Amino acid sequence: MNFLEIAQARQSCRSYNQTKPVEQEKLDAVLEAVRLAPSACNGQPYHITLCRGETAKAVAAAVTGMGMNKFAVQAPIMLVISEMPYVKTAAVGSKVKKNDYRSMDIGIAAAYLTAEAAAQGLGTCILGWLDDEKIRQICDLKYPVRLVISLGYAKENDVLRPKKRKALEELVSEK
Repeated sequence: MNFLEIAQARQSCRSYNQTKPVEQEKLDAVLEAVRLAPSACNGQPYHITLCRGETAKAVAAAVTGMGMNKFAVQAPIMLVISEMPYVKTAAVGSKVKKNDYRSMDIGIAAAYLTAEAAAQGLGTCILGWLDDEKIRQICDLKYPVRLVISLGYAKENDVLRPKKRKALEELVSEK
């Protein structure tokens, strides 16, 4: 698949196949894509905690508050992305430019992760509705949790939905 095909095929998975485990080589490819993702000053100010089994179920429970993300309990893998301190050069740049480079870098890492997962035939959903304190306790994390990504094979009935996006003219202007 080329990148536009991946972008067309990738969607937030809302129904996971609980009987089909993710092969280690596919998981390795997804994690390698994150490792290769660009970041400010190559600092990679994030950490990914890979959760399976009972730990994945506990993390899933921590993203389902108030009835949100109910499907997450079906995912065999939960990837917890926590924020880490800046490298010194990025910390200086962030302060001088008043820009939150960590959030940008985490977003880029999540995009690389989900794109490679789609290329591997896996489903993902990026979850921002989460209980930071609970997940930090479950995963023994010192720093804030910024995103959780559910990962697994989509059920066969989780068909590709039409993409609802703004028109290109609404997103791009030329000067």
